[in-house]
Amino acid sequence: MGNREDLLAGAKRCLLDKGYGRTTARDIASAAGVSLAAIGYHYGSKDELLAQAMIAALEDWGAAVGAALSEAAGVSDPKERFAAAWDQVQRTFVENRGLWTAQFEVLARTDDAKGLRQAFDEAQRDGRLGLAAIFQGLEEVPDTPDEMARGAFYQALLAGLAAQWLISPEQTPSGAELLRGLELVSEGVLGRS
Repeated sequence: MGNREDLLAGAKRCLLDKGYGRTTARDIASAAGVSLAAIGYHYGSKDELLAQAMIAALEDWGAAVGAALSEAAGVSDPKERFAAAWDQVQRTFVENRGLWTAQFEVLARTDDAKGLRQAFDEAQRDGRLGLAAIFQGLEEVPDTPDEMARGAFYQALLAGLAAQWLISPEQTPSGAELLRGLELVSEGVLGRS
């Protein structure tokens, strides 16, 4: 790896270990084994580097979720598969607590931190399409309004579940409870169960 890649890897480690606000440029340079000046040269600023590190960490998490959901993919009943998939997602929260803590911290700072809002805005479309694909067990999905709507639904459910898990893992709804909620909402809104 070159300095650019080392910096990104070091920034991801710092982000997950220390969070966004407590990570300094010196922390990143030290973790990467490069000079402080390399951050400015390769990324322009610490904030830009951390924004890219967050996106890269979320991509890594997406791959981990895809692998975890492959276990649920073998369940033939769609309702059971939905519940099993969300149970698998919750298991990834345990291994990736630092990522979720950092992500909520970053989201709270998008108005203040240069480049964060833009980085998240640019990643939003790909993130939604990625979630639509992951939860359908597909490599990718076409960029259509239906797939964007599906991905936005999963994104909203995922963010809410992650927030609940960070606050109180023992009170976070199971996959079966999420399924029951979906059934009740569908019945109330769409008039079907």
